[in-house]
Amino acid sequence: MNQLAERLSRISEPQTIKMAKLGRELKAQGIDIVDLSIGEPDFDTPEHIREAAKKAIDEGFTHYTPVAGYAEVRQAVVHKLKRDNGLDYTPEQIVVTTGAKQSLANAVLSIVNPGDEVIIPTPYWVTYSEQVALCQGVVVFVPCSIENNYKITPEQLEAAITPKSRLFMFSSPCNPTGSVYSKEELEGLAAVFARHPQIFIISDEIYEYINYVGKHESIAQFGDLKNRTIVINGLSKGFAMTGWRLGYLAAPLEIAKACDKIQAQFTSATCSITQRAAITALTGDLSTAEAMVAEFKKRRAFIHEALKNIPGMKVNDPEGAFYMFPDISAFFNKSYEDTHIKNADDLCMYLLHKANVSVVTGSAFQQPDCIRLSYATTMANLEKGAARIKEWLGKLK
Repeated sequence: MNQLAERLSRISEPQTIKMAKLGRELKAQGIDIVDLSIGEPDFDTPEHIREAAKKAIDEGFTHYTPVAGYAEVRQAVVHKLKRDNGLDYTPEQIVVTTGAKQSLANAVLSIVNPGDEVIIPTPYWVTYSEQVALCQGVVVFVPCSIENNYKITPEQLEAAITPKSRLFMFSSPCNPTGSVYSKEELEGLAAVFARHPQIFIISDEIYEYINYVGKHESIAQFGDLKNRTIVINGLSKGFAMTGWRLGYLAAPLEIAKACDKIQAQFTSATCSITQRAAITALTGDLSTAEAMVAEFKKRRAFIHEALKNIPGMKVNDPEGAFYMFPDISAFFNKSYEDTHIKNADDLCMYLLHKANVSVVTGSAFQQPDCIRLSYATTMANLEKGAARIKEWLGKLK
């Protein structure tokens, strides 16, 4: 058998998917696993969006669409960006994609050449660095501390920039930390970018609506940064539409055209029926999203308090998304029977096989002292999971 392409050696399986798979395998064996690894709302898609999809089928929207999406969908994105973010775009600057991950891939492929440096503050979502690796770019990680709620400072950003810097990638609200950048914090970063006009910015805003501290702010609002910022968003989180697979990007026209060109050779357009449902989601009221966020807020309060009361666990205060990202380094070099905990990977496997709770190692997000727990699950699961975690961490000596 011939060897596979060398590029495969540059990427790895996401730990988030790996842990979910391991949990499913144990569940299939009849083990009661509490899955806190999945980054997916546990709500059904709102009824008015489902009805729009049914109507689209009945009206015959079952054919190929333009690569960048129906004109009406791109106009709906333009409407949303103006309504929610005060940002002005034209439909030609919008590309609708098969999930936000494809928007990210389109943008990275359009910008990064071999040897270009891409600055990524950590912790970060696992896919960013893997996509850069596929383009043979050079990832420059900037570690951010729990004391600063895992957010990069202007000083850290300035120190990371070199003549080879081409792109900056980040998310707000952040996966995995739940951190949300305020307008003032983004303004500080924008002042740094103003001194370095060669750098593009990918602003991943997929968790925009899951925000517990006020209005979402986009870095694209500052000065001329919109002319080199690619805003990434989609329907999966705020509208509980993970399986529908629709993301979108808003970008400078040249970048949008490049993304359209790349997408035409990979997937072409996303599902026609999903696109029609997206029009309803993007232009309708946000009451269903607000109700979902209200429930997430209750769960966040519970799990934050529960984890904070576990001796040895250090917890930040997430302001968005649906994750906790505690520092669990106090448990390293401890043991229970024949299990010795050397790092976060060991702790995750200990919790999976002993406590029957599935979480994700922080090493997946370039933060090896932490684990990620998702509270996108029922309160009953959270109560059971938190009790098990506390019990089994207490056994480590």
